[in-house]
Amino acid sequence: MPLVSVCIATYNGEQFIKDQLDSILCQLSGNDEVIVSDNGSTDNTRSIVLSYGDPRIKLVLNKTTNPIRNQPTIYRVTRNFENALRNASGDIIFLSDQDDLWERTKVLEVLALFETKQVNLVIHDAILINVEQQIIGDSYFKILHSGSGLLKNVIKNSYLGCCMAFDKNALQSSLPFPQNLIAHDIWIGLIAEKIGNVLFTDKKLIRYRRHESTVTTSGEKSKHGILFKISYRLQFLVHYFSRIILITATRNKSIFHH
Repeated sequence: MPLVSVCIATYNGEQFIKDQLDSILCQLSGNDEVIVSDNGSTDNTRSIVLSYGDPRIKLVLNKTTNPIRNQPTIYRVTRNFENALRNASGDIIFLSDQDDLWERTKVLEVLALFETKQVNLVIHDAILINVEQQIIGDSYFKILHSGSGLLKNVIKNSYLGCCMAFDKNALQSSLPFPQNLIAHDIWIGLIAEKIGNVLFTDKKLIRYRRHESTVTTSGEKSKHGILFKISYRLQFLVHYFSRIILITATRNKSIFHH
């Protein structure tokens, strides 16, 4: 059985973090790990995490800075996830938000897909819930017509980090993130598409919680202006193709030396 790393980015998540950790830990083996990267919470988030006294949980602090003025919050989320990912040692890495709930069979079902489908990344569907855990949407995939493809996802990203798991190869190819990258999930997803195989599955394996304190706006109408959207996508593509060229060159060099 491959070792699992679950990477969670936290910030003032005391309201939901215990429920989320409870839904995750019951699915992991004694050799798996949960990397919680905290971005300077001022509430009881870190105390709750530490109260478990579970050796599988590793709490690390995110000390990266934020150079982007017009989008500081989501940028900090991406840097926070990068900090968690840099500390992950598992064979398969799961991303997790601090306020969702995992279905009880998520880990087993995702690991089975890695084994049977021979893929580098799995992304599954999600049921949307509100603060009271009432269902407000039966499929995240339906909202965005989720699927693979560079053009499709650059226009409207359907890679949702909290529904993603990937192998070490995808992780190593994705790190480090470009300095001005805002969306870590589309970056990892499209890198994984290029280096190997990605599987979109209709299995609904988390309850994706939407509430007024949610940092991300996945599935909702963007508040950014048209100039920002164009500029960001162009920057993303420049970084993306630069990374692909680097990955290809490294592979060719490795093949040549062998």
